[in-house]
Amino acid sequence: MAASSGTSSPSSASSGTSSSDRPPSSASAKTGFLKTCFNGVNALSGIGLLSIPYALSQGGWLSLAIFLAIAIIFYYTGLLLQRYMDASLLVKSYPDIGALAFGRPGRLAVSAFMYLELFLVAVDFLILEADNLQKLFPAAASGGVQVGALGRVGGKQAFALAAALVVLPTTWFSSLSVLAYVAAGSALASVVLVAAVLWVAVFDGVGFHERGRLVRWAGMPSAMSLYSFCFAGHAVFAMIYTGMKEKKKFPMMLFVCFALSTFSYALMGIIGYLMYGDALESQITLNLPSGKVSSKIAIYTTLVNPLTKYALVVAPIAEAVEDALGLRAAAKARLLRVLVRTALVVANVTVALAVPFFGDVVSLTGALLNCSVSMLLPCLCYLRLRTKVMIVRSSEKVYRLETAVCVAIVVVGAAIAGLGTYSSVKQIIQKL
Repeated sequence: MAASSGTSSPSSASSGTSSSDRPPSSASAKTGFLKTCFNGVNALSGIGLLSIPYALSQGGWLSLAIFLAIAIIFYYTGLLLQRYMDASLLVKSYPDIGALAFGRPGRLAVSAFMYLELFLVAVDFLILEADNLQKLFPAAASGGVQVGALGRVGGKQAFALAAALVVLPTTWFSSLSVLAYVAAGSALASVVLVAAVLWVAVFDGVGFHERGRLVRWAGMPSAMSLYSFCFAGHAVFAMIYTGMKEKKKFPMMLFVCFALSTFSYALMGIIGYLMYGDALESQITLNLPSGKVSSKIAIYTTLVNPLTKYALVVAPIAEAVEDALGLRAAAKARLLRVLVRTALVVANVTVALAVPFFGDVVSLTGALLNCSVSMLLPCLCYLRLRTKVMIVRSSEKVYRLETAVCVAIVVVGAAIAGLGTYSSVKQIIQKL
């Protein structure tokens, strides 16, 4: 998410509600294989598509091997989620997995990481909107607006405020079914975005003239963090698995989703790097030539997609706060719920104004949170649950191999999280 960036409908996945509190799903409510594949691709596709060329420019061509390794690791940890959910009928969401492995502390830890991840993804949305609006309207960005006690706010910050005001009313609705339906078009939007960028290269004169670098060790922590951001959809995978008609097809569904997403990310990264090389901005849309129809299509597609997803991303955080305050059960607390959601948007836009650096915030999200949620926690849960003999194993050899793999992933994930977080925070402090 996104990270996601792949958090198109995470509320039920991150609520931390056990299955005993939910009505059983009817067979007609279950989704078939094709629709499940679409939901999975939708969970993985997101704003990471914009930053993948920049990530490649940071790490160089050899970092594509790391990109592929991260995709494989995230696919494997996604498969682990299925095993946890098969281990207990009480497991219906990702926080339930944390509770199964580590009790209440595990549920709280998983929920905290997920909510913080969603918060930063919402901040990323506002920064993205501001950056691309500034690209579309450079004349307006050169000025500024007077905002009360804040004083004169620059053009980019004004665009972030405008984006927050646009999405604010969408957060006030308790039912987000319509927005969820609109957000399902994000997979199509990803195709349009790649096609528009390819059109710019082939037909609008930019071409593929840059050779790039073989490797950039200094930028490797940022590259790994951004790559991790692209594949974070594990909270949604738990929900998707619960809603499948044929759960035995989950591994195949996950493989299809990761294969398609890996291909689209790699294609966009290679295209962008060959187009602009080391001159790439944190979002490839900021490099596109102004005035071209294809550029405008790419930017407008980029602008619309986060607007449809914003309310879906912040809803789980708002619901958690409302539950803690006892507002969701109160019939006459609608105004207070509106105030909670408004305060959440204010908090998002405050962070976006204070740290308006898209690439660095996305890198921080990928390193600190996506690595934790999608690499560290699944493997730590495995290592814990195997001691409880709750995971079925086919043989002692396979059992030892999987244990070794999980330990290796924990080491790698901890390294990416540590180096990536340090690099991202350092970059942010230097730019402030």
